[in-house]
Amino acid sequence: MLSTPDYKFWFVTGSQFLYGEEQLKSVEKDAKDIVDQLNKSGNLPYPIEFKLTATTADNITQLMKDANHDDSVAGVITWMHTFSPAKMWIRGTQLLQKPLLHLATQYLNHIPYKTIDMDYMNLNQSAHGDREYGYINARLRMNNKVVYGWWGDEEVQKEIADWQDVAVAYNESFKLKVVLFGDKMRNVAVTDGDKIEAQIQLGWTADYYAVGDLVAEMDKVSDADINKKYDELAKTYTMNPGDNDKAFFEDHVKYQIREYFGLKRFMDAHGYTAFSDNFEDLYGMKELPGLAVQLLMAEGYGFAGEGDWKTAALDRLMKIISHNKKTAFMEDYTLDLRKGHEAILGSHMLEVDPTLATDKPKIEVHPLDIGDREDPARLVFAGGEGDAVDVTLADFGDEYRMIMYEVAGNKADETPKLPVAKQLWTPKAGLKNGATQWIQNGGGHHTVFSFGVTAQQVEDFTKMVNLHLVNIK
Repeated sequence: MLSTPDYKFWFVTGSQFLYGEEQLKSVEKDAKDIVDQLNKSGNLPYPIEFKLTATTADNITQLMKDANHDDSVAGVITWMHTFSPAKMWIRGTQLLQKPLLHLATQYLNHIPYKTIDMDYMNLNQSAHGDREYGYINARLRMNNKVVYGWWGDEEVQKEIADWQDVAVAYNESFKLKVVLFGDKMRNVAVTDGDKIEAQIQLGWTADYYAVGDLVAEMDKVSDADINKKYDELAKTYTMNPGDNDKAFFEDHVKYQIREYFGLKRFMDAHGYTAFSDNFEDLYGMKELPGLAVQLLMAEGYGFAGEGDWKTAALDRLMKIISHNKKTAFMEDYTLDLRKGHEAILGSHMLEVDPTLATDKPKIEVHPLDIGDREDPARLVFAGGEGDAVDVTLADFGDEYRMIMYEVAGNKADETPKLPVAKQLWTPKAGLKNGATQWIQNGGGHHTVFSFGVTAQQVEDFTKMVNLHLVNIK
């Protein structure tokens, strides 16, 4: 399984010298307790480290510089415990190159009416400190995240956790490398894109390699490795030869395993975590990768077909956010337009991600009408049910645009004559309204579909990278 580094987040508390050293000690004590309790909650995917009670422009600026240069730090969380004059945050905030979360909270979740005095009032001033600090962030056009509420509530902790996942994805985005085996599908418009602009704005590197480079790696795979993997798959999935001769079935499954190892070893050797291929460019290959791609997606690699490097990178990014849970490259295929049954059936010939599976996938071998190659093995299964998002990225020349709608995922009916994996869904905006807006805004047919990423997380990411988001509702 592809993993991400052991990131952490720094916690900085805003205060001031006005009320003396004892008050500053109380501020730090409260902040450390919050950090300790958040870490012990078990609700955060990444640890938080208390770093500083900030009281001067100099120590704030130095901390932000240090955060930028510490690769283990994915972002900074700030809290204005005691009223914090915000002009001292300006330079440090301008220099910060990591995601910023403003936690608008206070130490206690209630007002102690019977004991409250001026000492308490002077110490617990986040109610207006947050507004002073928030004004500066807004004026600096930070697009930072604000989480409001008591830090001990699970709802607040969930918001922090969701933002942490996005912040990690942001950091990983600027290391994300996509490999294209062959060029994009000829004459298709929406899969094209400006690679330079994507690297500037999103951090993505997209590199072309000839299919022959992949074939050379496939030729190095040993029969022993292939046989071992075949036995592993037989324990994980249902082997379903169907009408195929047993030897024919096994030979075609094993060829997909050869492709799997060739792809994986090539990517790992060159630092790629996402990839694309193209059925129009399979020189030297017997089959279009199907099962091979599905196995790699299950391990967390991003993928999109037909040379669509943008969607492959987006797939990898959303897998990071979701911890590779129920997140998949998808394509709109065919429609149910009956009143009361409106839905989109999504699939993609062979390469549907098994993280979506709700039943035990079957490995089957069937002919493929495109690519002019031998029959490829693939996993066949049905997707799941529940709330999900469907997201695409389009290049408009003068901007990249993220287009999204929230959807209700449903399990498709059995399709005995259609041997592919599939997912059914309906836009929550309604099929007619949602699809119309999607088309009008230039949304493509290749998407990333996810039960594990929320619309809010997509919005948070687009703010981090200053990306135009169209959220269809």
